Amino acid sequence: MPTTQAPTNWAGNITFSAARLHHPDSVDELRRIVSSADRVRVLGTGHSFNRIADTEGDLVNLDRLPHRVETDPGQRTATIAAGMRYAHVAQALHAEGFALANLASLPHITVAGACTTATHGSGSDQRCLAAAVAGLEIVGPDGEVTRISRDEDPDRLNGAVVGLGGLGVVTAMTLDIEPTFDVAQWVWTGLPLDRLDDSFEEIFGAAYSVSVFTDWRSGEGVVWLKCRTDLPDPPEPGQPWLGAHPADRHHHPVPAMPPLHCTEQLGAPGPWHERLPHFRPDFTPSNGDELQSELLLPRAAASAAFAALRGLGDRIAPVVQVSEVRTVAADELWLSPAYGRDSVAFHFTWVPDHDAVIEVVAAMEEALLPLGARPHWGKLTTATPERILSSYDRAGDFARLLAEHDPAGKFRNAYLEGYFPTG
Repeated sequence: MPTTQAPTNWAGNITFSAARLHHPDSVDELRRIVSSADRVRVLGTGHSFNRIADTEGDLVNLDRLPHRVETDPGQRTATIAAGMRYAHVAQALHAEGFALANLASLPHITVAGACTTATHGSGSDQRCLAAAVAGLEIVGPDGEVTRISRDEDPDRLNGAVVGLGGLGVVTAMTLDIEPTFDVAQWVWTGLPLDRLDDSFEEIFGAAYSVSVFTDWRSGEGVVWLKCRTDLPDPPEPGQPWLGAHPADRHHHPVPAMPPLHCTEQLGAPGPWHERLPHFRPDFTPSNGDELQSELLLPRAAASAAFAALRGLGDRIAPVVQVSEVRTVAADELWLSPAYGRDSVAFHFTWVPDHDAVIEVVAAMEEALLPLGARPHWGKLTTATPERILSSYDRAGDFARLLAEHDPAGKFRNAYLEGYFPTG
């Protein structure tokens, strides 16, 4: 039975407007809910910071659908229930000797939620998580299931994967997989921020996955290197590197936080899914206490972006908990912020003071949007939809795809209508 108590997102800064919240326990029940509703949106773990998942109609959470992880070793794919969290998918794949190429920093998010907003992990050669999708199963407005696959229609799949929830309810995804692998994680502290500019390629090419954490005012950063044990070694462990010093203890991305729930560091090798995220899957993040924004720019603009952010450091530092810099490889997904270009991503975890934070976000975007910045679809931004879409060559094609899949607008909401208005 649906509930009527108003749910909130993960951070608690959004209270959803839905008249009803459903937790179907089968795809057939989901199909009945969708076919009978006037308006429907899907809520995953709520790890978004704007109203992308909101609706005044029916909100659906897929957390009670049966778990499904079906591997096809010959095709090197796995079909999974889209509402599953990455932690559960990863554990099941690893048990069968398989892996995903990449993971986000938080393994608690759902696969569908991450892919539909083009959430990414880290690595100069690693594309966003949605780029691993080889097929989709979607419940459309009439309750019928549509299948889109890379083999049958790769261009349509490239349009549908980062769908912002507008094409229907994604119930299953087929993902590319590979043989399982081990990762060792190392941390260096005190990296001079000047090195981000003059040693950019060396830093972000030093490991399979690289993150640099800073507040943009201190002049220093902390580097996390996640190194596959079957690839060339990282900088010599235990030795200074580019002015940074090897850590002799575990670290949390937020300097003031204890590292108890972070993934193993200090070079101890372990399975991919226990090292690629920053946080352990058995740790449930607390709600609230932060806001988030993120901008992805062409890597060619990295130097100008570093200079702009350091120039804003005195405004950023008082309201930021930590900022993370990562790299992401180009992809072909129509609405991916890394579409068509190798990218550098600037992520910000802010204090939970919306008014103070949004002023700083506006100042950053004023500096970085002219450099080609694209905001993350699920996080805070002050940019207008028109300005954001102007950097997406396939935005018009996506608008037509929306109209084709959902002509009556059952899966639309105010957020989506702002970007792709009907009529």
